[in-house]
Amino acid sequence: MSLETFWFALVAVLFVMYFVLEGFDFGVGMLLPFLGRRSEPDGDKRRRLLLTTIGPVWDGNEVWLITGGGALFAAFGGWYATMFSAFYLPLFLILIGLIVRVVAIEWRGKINDPRWRAWCDVGIGLGSWLPAILWGVAFANVVRGIPIDAEHQYTGGFFNLLNPYALLGGLTTVLCFITHGAVFIALKSHGAVRDDAQTVAWRLAIPTAAVAAGFLLWTQFAYGKGWTWTLVAIAAVAAVVMVIGAYLRREGIAFAATCIAIAATVGLLFAVLFPNVLPSLTDSAYDLTVANTSSSHYTLVVMTWAAGIMTPVVLLYQGWTYWVFRQRLTIDRIPEAGGLPLREEVPVK
Repeated sequence: MSLETFWFALVAVLFVMYFVLEGFDFGVGMLLPFLGRRSEPDGDKRRRLLLTTIGPVWDGNEVWLITGGGALFAAFGGWYATMFSAFYLPLFLILIGLIVRVVAIEWRGKINDPRWRAWCDVGIGLGSWLPAILWGVAFANVVRGIPIDAEHQYTGGFFNLLNPYALLGGLTTVLCFITHGAVFIALKSHGAVRDDAQTVAWRLAIPTAAVAAGFLLWTQFAYGKGWTWTLVAIAAVAAVVMVIGAYLRREGIAFAATCIAIAATVGLLFAVLFPNVLPSLTDSAYDLTVANTSSSHYTLVVMTWAAGIMTPVVLLYQGWTYWVFRQRLTIDRIPEAGGLPLREEVPVK
């Protein structure tokens, strides 16, 4: 295996890790207003429990995106440049969503004011729904290809990216992430929240499997190779197991299945793409490939040594974090809302 191929595979693995781990974070954020309804007496405690399920890990999960983006920039500068210029608006909106989500999660408990927390919940929802949709749209367009000229410049517009295949990709990621999040909440909680999450997971399981199956088959028939049927089969079996696990309320089995299904789906997108990294709809001669966008051999050698040293450290640390915070949560363990007092309650000196 050449270093170029190795780094293409490694970039794929980094994005697989990101979508599997950050996927349930997005799902929790999207489910926040549904599993923590304000009309319920314990609505605020429910929302805080949901955020606590991802509290120790959500920022660590985002490291995979930073690492994936950095690896893409360093190993395939031409791919990075063309893709980021072509997808400037979608990626900008994803970045805004992620920033708003980070700020909302971190600042939600800083002021003891229901209105403040309500606005933060809006930010968490926006920062979860927007990336969940746009990541699917972006990656589907990478597989489908975009108008690129001989100078590897994007010649289309924003609405070129909103084609039926890309929109189906966005719907697939939204449904997969929200189902993934519901199963994760059930796995991490006890009591009424767990029951409600299991119900949501079961209701979403079949629609999610159906939409994902449509996207997988479209991808395979339009862009796939003979051996990539293996990834389609793995994703299909995992989806069936997810549906059965959700029906039986076995969230452990269902969560493992959603992880495998998401990993196989993202792996399929990279597999059908190779050896291209960004096809050109203008002329196949203008395709961006692993060979014509990679960095120098020396750069890839240095990166390989750095990755070989640091990747096991990151995996061990993140695995340890999940192990330490493996316990289930209940509402009675969530303290009353605290933080800074309401502004009008601050005594005047």
